Amino acid sequence: MKNRILWALAGLNVLLVITLAVRYMSDNQAMAQAARRPSDYIMIPGEVTGGSGAVVYILDTTQGLLGAGAFDSSANAINTMPPIELSRVFEGGPPNAPRGPAVAPGGPPRQPAR
Repeated sequence: MKNRILWALAGLNVLLVITLAVRYMSDNQAMAQAARRPSDYIMIPGEVTGGSGAVVYILDTTQGLLGAGAFDSSANAINTMPPIELSRVFEGGPPNAPRGPAVAPGGPPRQPAR
């Protein structure tokens, strides 16, 4: 009986040593999220000019989308804005507005050349 218990304890010790060795030999990597996560988000609080409440702008950095959400306390609901594709917004560049006559600070307007 004692011989059988001794062999069982020796086998258990071998199993524990193997488990400990595997634990220390493998890479120690942190896996906070899956590698195929849907997107990275940046949420920015802000205010709307002329509005009574605040708004949260939600930027999806992976897909290049901008959305917003605001809480309506009277209806007890969250109002959301449809997402805007930022690539379409930034691909056009600045508008080409016609420039008027140049005015020096504090001076009279320049007359056009004849």
